[in-house]
Amino acid sequence: MHWMFRNRVLILAGICVVCTGIIILCRQVPSVPFFSTVWRSEQPFQDLLQREGRKTATKPDFVFVGIDQSSLEMPPLTEDELANNRAFQLMKRPYADGWSREIWALFLDRVLAAGARLVMFDMVFNKLREGDQGLREGDQAFRNALDRYRDKVVLAANFDFSNASQSGGGFAQTVVPHPMFIPPPQMQDGRVGYVTFFADQLDGKIRAVRYTITDMQLAKMPPQPGEIPSEALSARGLEKLGRAQDVPRDLKAHLIRFSDLNAYDPLPLYQVFDEKFWKQNYGSGSFFKDKIIVVGSSAQIIHDVTDTPLSPETPGPAMHLFALAAAMDHEFLHNTAVRTDLILVCVFGVLAWALVAYVRRPLLSILLMVIITLAYLGAVRLFYDRSGLLVLTVPVMSNFLISGGFSLGFEYALERIEKLRTRRTLERYVSKNLVKEILENPDSYYHSLLGVRVPATMLFSDLVGFTTLSEKADPEELVRQLNEYLTQMTAVVFKNGGTLDKFIGDAIMCVWGNVKSFGVQEDAKCAARTALGMRRELQKLNDGWRAENRMGLGMGIGINQGEVIVGNIGSQERMDPTVIGDAVNLASRLESLTRIYGVDILIGATAAEFVRDEFHLKSVARAQVKGKTAPVDVFTLIGSRNDNVDPELLKWVESYEEGIVKFREREFKGAKILFSRFLEFYPDDLLAKMYLDRALEYEQQPPDEAWNAVEVFKKK
Repeated sequence: MHWMFRNRVLILAGICVVCTGIIILCRQVPSVPFFSTVWRSEQPFQDLLQREGRKTATKPDFVFVGIDQSSLEMPPLTEDELANNRAFQLMKRPYADGWSREIWALFLDRVLAAGARLVMFDMVFNKLREGDQGLREGDQAFRNALDRYRDKVVLAANFDFSNASQSGGGFAQTVVPHPMFIPPPQMQDGRVGYVTFFADQLDGKIRAVRYTITDMQLAKMPPQPGEIPSEALSARGLEKLGRAQDVPRDLKAHLIRFSDLNAYDPLPLYQVFDEKFWKQNYGSGSFFKDKIIVVGSSAQIIHDVTDTPLSPETPGPAMHLFALAAAMDHEFLHNTAVRTDLILVCVFGVLAWALVAYVRRPLLSILLMVIITLAYLGAVRLFYDRSGLLVLTVPVMSNFLISGGFSLGFEYALERIEKLRTRRTLERYVSKNLVKEILENPDSYYHSLLGVRVPATMLFSDLVGFTTLSEKADPEELVRQLNEYLTQMTAVVFKNGGTLDKFIGDAIMCVWGNVKSFGVQEDAKCAARTALGMRRELQKLNDGWRAENRMGLGMGIGINQGEVIVGNIGSQERMDPTVIGDAVNLASRLESLTRIYGVDILIGATAAEFVRDEFHLKSVARAQVKGKTAPVDVFTLIGSRNDNVDPELLKWVESYEEGIVKFREREFKGAKILFSRFLEFYPDDLLAKMYLDRALEYEQQPPDEAWNAVEVFKKK
């Protein structure tokens, strides 16, 4: 046996080890072409989970008030509306020139008087307004409002990294509200929180929130003991709400489970000041009772958006509500540990090896790989939804599928080698008459793909349970046993003048009348003699195998006679002289039916009529096989009339045949009696048992009028 067959399991293990090693190596060396994509694709997969998986629950008390396009342009107003509305007068000034801060004082008075719990501004008021006296007075009005509502307002600060690389130490500049609004140190004031979100360095997406951070961390250095951290806008908001215990204070970035992208659609700012909307849409302010409000830009022209797993156009102000909701509900995500990741990669490499090495059925292996992949993906989704655990997926599944794919490729190559070796061995068993025809008339076989219709008799034989045996037996021993079997069977075919059409694995197809005919009736008799000869030779082989403690084999044979097309089927490079047609298909179906009826030989009605004068037959069934619209009578061969067949058996077979007739004529009681008598002498006869059971059943519950004793088979 070839060395690859002997070391098959070790070679498969080596394939899986190499694939697993490459996958693990690519984590350490991310620049490796192609394979590094495996690890880079994990983040997009986790983003997909963020989009498709469970979201943080939408908070009904969260409100996003946006400076949208309608608020920037302001709808047409009547003179009365403009004269009686201070906010509208201030908002008529172009936003680009700077609105008076009095607008925000009016906003705070309006929503907080309506019962709002908290207002967070996603705006950094770091400069005073310059120009006319009204703008400066607006700053003072806003300052007064901030003092008046100090326990219900949070302003934004920001970190400017634009000059960090040029500042020597690499520190970012903190942009804080002007001292007029919040006295220094502003970052330590409970009314100030930073609005900066730190994007992933690889792709620029924001997936995590830092609720607290130190100056040293901003400079990309470890935090120092005693540093007072700055707090995010959302962290300040939690403190104002009395939820300070929900703020993660470990100075780490926390992956959050986002809320739905459209959870907090912006409300136009101007509607808060419009009496019509205030009354109709907001219930004269009752809508804002107990609400937590974030105020920020929502107009496209301002483009205050961030790139997140949900969308590259995620509104920036809504991010603070997402961060707030995640902290309140403790909806934080966690990646599996690096050690766990590597273990998973290795485990699925071993699993791929075990599947291919021990299942040994390619289609079943592929099916199991698909099932395991889907199950793993389902588990990943379950872990994400239930506990927020991001289980490593793409590298694990890539290793599983790549290892399995290469292993199946090796198995396929090995199978091809095995088939080639077996084919070369079996090519020695070719009918002499066919060899002679090919050698004497090579041009007709090479140039002609035409066919001719002739009457012929076909015999199909196949081993019973050979597939199961091939999975368990030693391959070398199996080939030897198969060669012994085929040698004896083909010898019987040649002895009776048959043409060995082909081997189909352990199956044999042979024909009489295609190359040379002895006459239609004689061809059928030769096929019957071949079937009985195969029965005898297999019995001899089984006796010898069992004496050697080897497993015996069973066999099924199907014989049919009819008109077929004889010709060379194939290509110009390789042709196969064979027969095709309905009669051929029926012979194959009859061979398959031997398992169902518990006999080793089945013969069709036409062939049965040709051989009845020389052989004893026994009726089996009236069957309609797959692909046929009309039923056919099927018989089994008992033996030749020239053989020493037990006369008692033949006598009771006549009783059995009478039972068949009565059964088909719906005389189930009489059929039951005849089958019972037959079984008294031959209790192991499966056909008689089958008909007795059916006769008893139909006697108790007769079939409908359409019943005609035909058995319809939907499968081959």
